[in-house]
Amino acid sequence: MKILMINKFLYPNGGSETYVFKLGDHLKSQGHEVQYFGMEHEGRCVGNNVDAYTKDMDFHNGSIFSKITYPIKTIYSSEARKKIRKVLEDFKPDVCHLNNFNYQLTPSIILEIVKWRKKTDRNCKIIYTAHDYQLVCPDHMLYNPNTNKTCEDCIKKGFFKCTKNKCIHGSKIKSLIGTVEAYFWKAKGVYKYIDKIICCSEFMKSKLDTDPLLADKTIAIHNFIENVKQKESSKGDYVIYFGRFSEEKGIKTLLDVCKGLPQIQFIFAGSGPLESEINNIENIKNVGFKKDAELEKLIREAKFSICPSEWYENCPFSVMESQMYGTPVLGADIGGIPELIQVGKTGELFESGNTAYLQDKIEKMWNNISDYDCKNIDFDSVERYAEKLVNVYIANK
Repeated sequence: MKILMINKFLYPNGGSETYVFKLGDHLKSQGHEVQYFGMEHEGRCVGNNVDAYTKDMDFHNGSIFSKITYPIKTIYSSEARKKIRKVLEDFKPDVCHLNNFNYQLTPSIILEIVKWRKKTDRNCKIIYTAHDYQLVCPDHMLYNPNTNKTCEDCIKKGFFKCTKNKCIHGSKIKSLIGTVEAYFWKAKGVYKYIDKIICCSEFMKSKLDTDPLLADKTIAIHNFIENVKQKESSKGDYVIYFGRFSEEKGIKTLLDVCKGLPQIQFIFAGSGPLESEINNIENIKNVGFKKDAELEKLIREAKFSICPSEWYENCPFSVMESQMYGTPVLGADIGGIPELIQVGKTGELFESGNTAYLQDKIEKMWNNISDYDCKNIDFDSVERYAEKLVNVYIANK
């Protein structure tokens, strides 16, 4: 099978790219042909045979002229249509697998795929992995950064709420562009051409299903995680949080609780805007951003980890990774987090944003850590996930 992986970034930039590259590598190892389409970048590590990519769009550091033309280019891209057409004509894919494409590549590429397959009479299917809530929320998070609370205004009242609330980077202009982009493509009905939408949680599926155009296209499949060897690790006397130090991650709530539990040692591994507040609390040790073996050791040896998010997390890798390393998780009861934790066995849940509940659950787990066991965790490996994905490809042929 020939699979064209489409993602705006073709270099390591975040979790979405990790998904795209690891999945692509495995599909190739199974005998499938895989090529990639997205933006050109000095760090690009995958590509296509005709070297057709769109120009890199830097919204933050571009020239004045570039910034003036960006509002148009983020809504519709004739360049992306021309470039992807070259790839389609050369590669002739059986499946176009969309990932993150809004704003840089734009949904206009979907129109070009449809145009190409009509002209060539090819049965090329369009599959989309939703890494966020972009199709129902211009800011993609269902979160209002001004109130620091989850928000479903765009779902319930319309995309204009994005502009009114200044949801995108706190900017009226950027939020207006996002609103126009959302209304434009909704009016065009472009998403009706997507054959299947893969959601990484049942929760995400439920939110995308609020749009009748998407509801019969969605399927929930949790993300994959690399199999790691579970081994006996001596547990240290600390609780770990690892990730971004920001308000939507529930850090302010967690800090309030840490202050009230001076007898418990916390380790924070990461970085972010709330770092200075973290450094002022005596029973928190900030070890900074860690990865690979260093981070693994910290996670394995923690009594448990905390995922205190206050936004609709989809399928947080931190929750899966902790349990794979044999460390139970205390997670906020929000978004897709509850789908990953077996309460009373691999962790506990608490009401998101509730300091009293969080403090109570931390003390409970700290004093009864032997009650938890992550040995039989069964998340999908890339092999099993790819099997499911290929079945989706085939079912939609």
